Amino acid sequence: MADKILLVEDDPLIISSLTELLHAEGYAVDTADSQQEAISKALASSAGVAGASIYALVLLDVTLSSGNGFAVCSAIKQAVPSLPVIFLTASDDEFNTVTGIQMGADDYIAKPFRPRELLARIASVIRRAQPQRRAIALGPLVIDADRAHVERDGKEVPLSALEYRLLLLFALNAGKLVSRDMIRDALWDDAGTYIEENTLSVYIKRLRDKIEDDPTHPRLIVTVRGLGYKAQG
Repeated sequence: MADKILLVEDDPLIISSLTELLHAEGYAVDTADSQQEAISKALASSAGVAGASIYALVLLDVTLSSGNGFAVCSAIKQAVPSLPVIFLTASDDEFNTVTGIQMGADDYIAKPFRPRELLARIASVIRRAQPQRRAIALGPLVIDADRAHVERDGKEVPLSALEYRLLLLFALNAGKLVSRDMIRDALWDDAGTYIEENTLSVYIKRLRDKIEDDPTHPRLIVTVRGLGYKAQG
């Protein structure tokens, strides 16, 4: 499952351009244009679990036509302290910067900003928050990265070490193309070691046999012909 970002912004042009930018980078995006809507969406619990957000990050404009970003940040940090917030400010004036940081914002970036800089900041903040996100979901599978443990419907899915590393690679890149070269780089550490195409196919098949309802018609790990594979929940 791709990381989901809540974009809180009331300018339609900025909403459109940022949504397009984030989608191109592989993120899922929800939007809100008011203080009330933003708080309601941000605090919606994941699978009914209190304190667990469905979002990986909130991208929050300071100035909203209805309400303000500071109130949104304050509500988020009181209810879900682990949910990262990046402020978008109209200028890098000291007041907005200091106020945002005091309220618990994880970062801020001034408009106008360079797209690649914004994406780098987002990736960095999400990465710092990862240790608090111990469970990784892929469809019906739940992966406990701390224990290298995989469950389905409460029952352990027994995997070899290599199968687990392969599954984790797909889960961390859900929704994105995973090329065969990426698989080689991730699974075999010895520089210069070449893995035959047939060997890769065998490991993919073994993993599918253990995690798919019907391995002959895979739904979790699908083949992208001529390019590689894609995991989807």
